[in-house]
Amino acid sequence: MSHPSLTASYLPGSSKSYGHDWSQDALGGKIRVSGRHFIDNYGRVCGLRGVNLSGSSKSSSNHNNDTFPSEAETVTFIGRPFPLEDAPEHFARLRRWGLTFIRFLVTWEAVEHAGPGIYDTEYLEYIRNLLTLLPQYGIIAFVSLHQDVWSRYSGGSGAPAWTLETVGFDLHELESTGAAWLKGVRGGGHLEEERGLWPCGYQKLAAATMATCFWAGDAFAPKLLTKGKHGDPISVQQFLQDAYLDMSEMVVKAVGDLEGVVGFEMMNEPHRGYVEIPSLHYFDYNTDLHLSAVPSALESFQLGAGRPTEVAVWTRSFPMPTRKTGHVVLNVDKRKVWRENGPTKGQCLWEMHGVWGWDKNKNEAIVLRESYFGKHPTNGKKIDWYTDFYYPFLNKWAERMRRASSPDKIVFLEMIPNEFCPPSFTKGHQPPNIVYAPHWYDLNALFTKAFGNFTVNVQGLSRGMFPLKAFYWGHKGARDNFALQIRNIVQEAYQVLGETPVIIGECGIPMDMNKGEAFQTDDFTWQAKMMDAMLVGLERAMVGFTLWNYNPHNTDLAGDDWNGENFSWFSRSRALPRELLYYEQSSPSLDNGGRILPAVVRPYPAKTAGIPLKFEYEVTSGSFMFRWCNPNTHPDSPKATSCAPTVTEPSRSHPEIKALETEIFLPSLITHGRSVVVSGLDEDGSYVYDEARQTLFIVAKNTQPGGIHEVRVKLAALEGFRSRPLLFEVNDIWSDFGMGVCALVVLFSALLLGMSGIGEQLLRRVELIL
Repeated sequence: MSHPSLTASYLPGSSKSYGHDWSQDALGGKIRVSGRHFIDNYGRVCGLRGVNLSGSSKSSSNHNNDTFPSEAETVTFIGRPFPLEDAPEHFARLRRWGLTFIRFLVTWEAVEHAGPGIYDTEYLEYIRNLLTLLPQYGIIAFVSLHQDVWSRYSGGSGAPAWTLETVGFDLHELESTGAAWLKGVRGGGHLEEERGLWPCGYQKLAAATMATCFWAGDAFAPKLLTKGKHGDPISVQQFLQDAYLDMSEMVVKAVGDLEGVVGFEMMNEPHRGYVEIPSLHYFDYNTDLHLSAVPSALESFQLGAGRPTEVAVWTRSFPMPTRKTGHVVLNVDKRKVWRENGPTKGQCLWEMHGVWGWDKNKNEAIVLRESYFGKHPTNGKKIDWYTDFYYPFLNKWAERMRRASSPDKIVFLEMIPNEFCPPSFTKGHQPPNIVYAPHWYDLNALFTKAFGNFTVNVQGLSRGMFPLKAFYWGHKGARDNFALQIRNIVQEAYQVLGETPVIIGECGIPMDMNKGEAFQTDDFTWQAKMMDAMLVGLERAMVGFTLWNYNPHNTDLAGDDWNGENFSWFSRSRALPRELLYYEQSSPSLDNGGRILPAVVRPYPAKTAGIPLKFEYEVTSGSFMFRWCNPNTHPDSPKATSCAPTVTEPSRSHPEIKALETEIFLPSLITHGRSVVVSGLDEDGSYVYDEARQTLFIVAKNTQPGGIHEVRVKLAALEGFRSRPLLFEVNDIWSDFGMGVCALVVLFSALLLGMSGIGEQLLRRVELIL
């Protein structure tokens, strides 16, 4: 199939599509993967940008802070992320903003909360009805099976309550024993002393035990047996993994045949639990967050077993993120987290396996097998979580998923957060047709919930970077800092995976940064700066992304209403009621409720008739540059050549491109009242900008193999329209301190020269400068 732009009489924009339309009508068929790119049926490279939908999906629509964690069997997630009748508003808004690529969140609990094998078919019907609407708005989605800290019942989101009960936990004693921190899922997390505590839950007894049992129960918890589907005793690993596979298949069967659903992601931010833990006496400070009371693994075992235990308390500090500031005794009431009628008969699971014990003579806990989670207990072989546990399950899951839908569905996957793509993830470990979808956040800003002129490369520091090289000043510095970190993630992936697509599955900024000052002043400049710096980093890496997150239920006060987070740049409390909205792309009414939109809603190359090489956008002026090239030749030809897989040098081999038209999303938000000035196009090229479709259509007729195209686009105010105020200054250390430094140098020189004639001249210059 050829695009109509190949005909000699074709005029730019003559097709009915628009740049950010990913429906099959616009693409000429299904979107697919080729090398490091997504491509349409004409061979054009598709630049995908979108959102996570949504943070609201982590909690049930009938969640009750007062009764939680009771009534776990009767929760419902129907209406998450939003009621079906509200879909036109939200999908139209995302289309207007050019964010038409969705990471759609589904939790295990939403599907199977009532008990093993009891599926919520009404919820599955709800998400099917919702995702059926996507093509009408040019939207595509991949379904992400989401979890954080294993489950809501261990302080995060994801798995049903019965999974913890299967292992033997008493849901009502998780908090009292320090096995989990649940206040954040009950509306807490906003106070300073609660801020950022939820990620520490990965190290606590409940989440760490569940992850260990799920991935490696056969190796580390072989004595823990439960009943399988047919009543026969099976291992806890087999039970949990079979249940997860069956649940995943139910989701895939419910929506996998829909046009708008292009693939599935096995698990959000998987965690290894206790597997490969360096010691039972401490966690790795560089990889595991230490904040507030942080018990070691051994201390967690004692607490869960009903033993009052003194644990270290950590507080925020500088230059190290946290420091130990004291101790506290937890579980003074001697509560036990293990049910007497559970599979362990009230005994700690890890005591049952001889990992630790209680010395009655010394009246203290003792470690019996210090290296238990680092070596296989039966053969002594060193454990590697990825090769021994993650890859085998990933391939089993991918095979089940494709069998339930179709072989062309894309597998989206990610590794443990903040880790680079492991070198072991070679072709032999990979399922076919994958997209690597890691996450990136500025960890310093997340940890401090603050952003200003000073930024830090935490990624570099954690990998041994010289500290002075990790510090950046000003907005230009923030852009360079974020771009370096994102490029490192993408570059490492290309080196391991070769020409495989990379998208950033989660990236975002806290809207309540700097102590929530913007909610009182309505000045979101720092948020806009941080969002711009992050998006510049993504643009320099030439990768697609799904921003965290678009939350229809967000308000200034409650935020995203989960563990104190507030990442949504859309706020329901600031939006117009539905009856006052117009749903056309050109309707500014949809922008109401949006915050920092000029930083979020940006131009980007959507469908490129060639291989994208470089894209630079300056948010303060609305101008951008885009460079792309023609493929060298058809990839089947022996003359085809390709560059090493790097961020800046993509392979020039590519399937045949059967189109001349490139479509760039150019939002009405920034072009309304301005003229679009395009320069640099080939002499025989042509273009048109259609504001109603928010698309700059470019037809470049030079198809010479390897040929380079470059356009520069500027915006100029139309007569009768006022010039727009500058969004912010792009400052750096020189613009902020350069004059002062020069003055000090001159002054110091004058002092050295004394009061000679030269010195007097220098002093006069200092006076002029100051």
